[in-house]
Amino acid sequence: MATANLGDTISFERDGKKYEGVVSGIRENSVMVQYGFSKEKDEPLTTIVNHKNYKIKK
Repeated sequence: MATANLGDTISFERDGKKYEGVVSGIRENSVMVQYGFSKEKDEPLTTIVNHKNYKIKK
């Protein structure tokens, strides 16, 4: 299984919805992903995704 690098675009699923985001951090078992922007909070939407639960987009 290939792991994502910083700046890679990945796709993942949360609560039955598919998302795409950019990898902003890498950990041993997961990556930190920025997948949007919250206008209400004026900050980026980020989440942690396990290496098993995403696919790297080309």
